[in-house]
Amino acid sequence: MITTALDDADLTAGLQRLRVHLTDMTDLMQDLGELLTDSTKSRFGEGTAPDGTPWAPKSQATIDAYQRREKKARVDFRPLFGPTGRLSSEIFYQATSSSMEIGSALIQSAVMQFGAEKGAFGTASNGSSIPWGTIPARPFIGLSDQDRANVNAEILEYLDRVTDA
Repeated sequence: MITTALDDADLTAGLQRLRVHLTDMTDLMQDLGELLTDSTKSRFGEGTAPDGTPWAPKSQATIDAYQRREKKARVDFRPLFGPTGRLSSEIFYQATSSSMEIGSALIQSAVMQFGAEKGAFGTASNGSSIPWGTIPARPFIGLSDQDRANVNAEILEYLDRVTDA
């Protein structure tokens, strides 16, 4: 058996830095959170799901309901843009040393992401269905092909940064 010992101070220091930065990747996770938050918010302007398919348009019934309720306000005809406009602006991420989650805390976000059948959540006190009509899924959270490429690039940049320090 032949054994070779490698005693290189620079290499050892680089491997030590890599070990430390792979144990606590908070900086990387925050960078990925910012990247994917921006990408998700941009989908609202494009009106597309992460896979590039266009979101279903608002139904005429929804438009009519907004027009009845919002007498003084202009109705936004774009999908996922309600009277408050909060869904498109309240996308957030949470990063830890080893993971990152992105989403929205708004009550309607899951219904917009996954859709819901009329009456899926029961009935209101006046007997009307909740939701009052079927809502098609309009995914806004997820990874596009470009997101995947950007995440990979960000990871490589992070590894370069921490091993060159």
